[in-house]
Amino acid sequence: MAEYQRALVTGGAGFIGSYLCKELIKKGHEVTVIDNLSMGKKENLPEGVDFILGDIIDESMVKEVVINKGIDIIFHEAARVSIRTSIDHFYDDAENNIMGTLNLLRACKDSSVKKFIYASSMAVYADSNVPEPINEDFTTNPISPYGASKLSSEIYCMMIADTLGIDCVALRYFNTYGKGQTFTPYVGVITIFVNHIRNGEPLTIYGDGNQCRDFVHASDIVQANILAMEKKGIRGIFNIGTGVSTSINRLSQIIRDRMGPNAKVIHVDEHHGELKNSIADISKASKVLGYWPKKILEDSIHEVIENSA
Repeated sequence: MAEYQRALVTGGAGFIGSYLCKELIKKGHEVTVIDNLSMGKKENLPEGVDFILGDIIDESMVKEVVINKGIDIIFHEAARVSIRTSIDHFYDDAENNIMGTLNLLRACKDSSVKKFIYASSMAVYADSNVPEPINEDFTTNPISPYGASKLSSEIYCMMIADTLGIDCVALRYFNTYGKGQTFTPYVGVITIFVNHIRNGEPLTIYGDGNQCRDFVHASDIVQANILAMEKKGIRGIFNIGTGVSTSINRLSQIIRDRMGPNAKVIHVDEHHGELKNSIADISKASKVLGYWPKKILEDSIHEVIENSA
């Protein structure tokens, strides 16, 4: 039997959560999912998952699930994930991302949970002046309420898990993409660009388009989570990306080359709260976890394009 047999995945019906659930089921784990379906879809879940419609801000429900299901590992994926909407809805953002996390941590007390894996974000970092990889020691000074909520939760996770004697791993995800990402006007620039071209709409680029991102496939995010689970005695914070820098202008060109070279591009004022440059130094994750990305953006972006048809 695996060391961690009974897993709880919060937000498991969402984009990354559903990828993770499929891999856990494939590996023979018992998987329970809590999801309020605000973004996720129940049909994303693989057969065999014990699905609970609920919200992580419901403290009594969370505790009941963790205790009664005998959960021994938690993958905390549930969150409000939009940087842009977090500015106008900072209270809701904090309530869900911080208080929801604290509810999970409180539920771990006197439970069988032995490991807590937290989905953190590149948004915890300060902006970088140059498009070069940053490591985990780079300044954490969020410029958005979303980043502030993720950093606060990350600190709580590492602190409280330690007092409870639980191994805690925080994975700082960079820009995630892949088949099945829910289209919204606020999250996932690749999915947004693909859907705009598909609908004959112009691509909107905020600022000059020279801002650079590290695009990491959802399957590589899952790989990092599985490695964090399987490595014994591992605690700490890890960047999860590719280490490859891609400008938004370059991204729009890649997508237009494949879908519509004549698609119109418009530039508007840059959006407050978004990082200029965000590229991961993944050397720590590679050395400690054995993580190495397997997907290359230009070779796998077709998955998003084909799925949008």
